[in-house]
Amino acid sequence: MDVHDFEYELPPEAIAQAPALERDAARLLLIDRARGALEDHVVRELPELLRPGDCVVVNDSRVIPARVLALDASGHRVELLVEARLRIVAAEPEGPRIVERLDGTIDDLLASHGMLPLPPYIARHAQPTAEDRERYQTVYARSPGSVAAPTAGLHFTPSLLDRLRARSIEVHALTLHVGPATFRPIKSERVEDHILAAERVAIPASVADAVSSARNEGRRVVAVGTTTTRALESAAGADGRVRAHDGTAEAYITPGYRFRVVDALVTNFHLPRSSLLVLVCALAGRELILKAYQHALRAGYRFYSYGDATLIV
Repeated sequence: MDVHDFEYELPPEAIAQAPALERDAARLLLIDRARGALEDHVVRELPELLRPGDCVVVNDSRVIPARVLALDASGHRVELLVEARLRIVAAEPEGPRIVERLDGTIDDLLASHGMLPLPPYIARHAQPTAEDRERYQTVYARSPGSVAAPTAGLHFTPSLLDRLRARSIEVHALTLHVGPATFRPIKSERVEDHILAAERVAIPASVADAVSSARNEGRRVVAVGTTTTRALESAAGADGRVRAHDGTAEAYITPGYRFRVVDALVTNFHLPRSSLLVLVCALAGRELILKAYQHALRAGYRFYSYGDATLIV
């Protein structure tokens, strides 16, 4: 597939620079695959747009203050992004070196010196505000480790979650720590030649069993976010059963992929030439997704991390 098939023109003013005043007041574009239809809603209407018995799965990873500014030996400013922890099993000396030892853990260091890693398309990404520190996290964020927010979940509120459960809609959480690849465009000319980095994931047995039960009973599995989708599809066997998993998610989902778990998806509007746009095209079809994006632009929807959402059913 030609990567240029996954491009669209986005005016800069359509990129959201701040979140909606209320999380669930963001707009929600319903994309109905069976009818090829589009409907305008708001996120707080989500419980009425889903069905009793649906199984909603969210990503509870928490964004860490992974962006660190420092000075190199010559006094020039350098920017570091702490992506993951590594366990060193062997090391070879490379000659003398100057080492500054710091007391405390890496978590202490980031808490003291790190900044929230806002996406580069947010103009103030170098100077996140107190509002960003609250709103660039989901209300259910529990497990620290992401360098970017699982943005579909930013729209959810405790009240919205309660209303979902009140309609007999299950809500379960897994953990996928979002890596920096979420910001990176596909640079290869062919989509298939792109290499998508693995991301750390943990799916508890209770969540795996709940998702598998929903599948067996003919109830829909609704993923909140492309990260949740990748986690579930990576952990599924050929029979569609999700297994408890503590390791990495490696699925690279492109058009032609047969979804084994996910039936519906809540997700934001994604960057051109991105693996995330390719994923939603795999689920709903490229023509319908690009049609939806053009509708959204004409209707004044806001795009990207702080922007509005879609519901693909």
